Amino acid sequence: MRWWKALGVAAFVGVAATGAVIARSERQRRAYTPEQVRGRLRERVALAEVSGTGEVPAEPRAETAVPAWRRRLTGVAKGVQRSAAAALGWLRGRVGG
Repeated sequence: MRWWKALGVAAFVGVAATGAVIARSERQRRAYTPEQVRGRLRERVALAEVSGTGEVPAEPRAETAVPAWRRRLTGVAKGVQRSAAAALGWLRGRVGG
């Protein structure tokens, strides 16, 4: 097996392992008991009644803080998406023109 094939297989395994770890942590984070769900809903209703607007807030800010790693990863993904779109636009211009 050539070195570049081994490198490709290693990269694929790394991406798959990272995806599995992220999926596992997401499942653990979203695994609320019914009592926890009821408690959070009651808190939100109480906040809406106290504020007097009658609207239930989406979520308190402290609980929905996005981790720094996710913000960075999202930024990188958007940059890659923009780069790919620019490259595709350039390619279409070259082929069409």
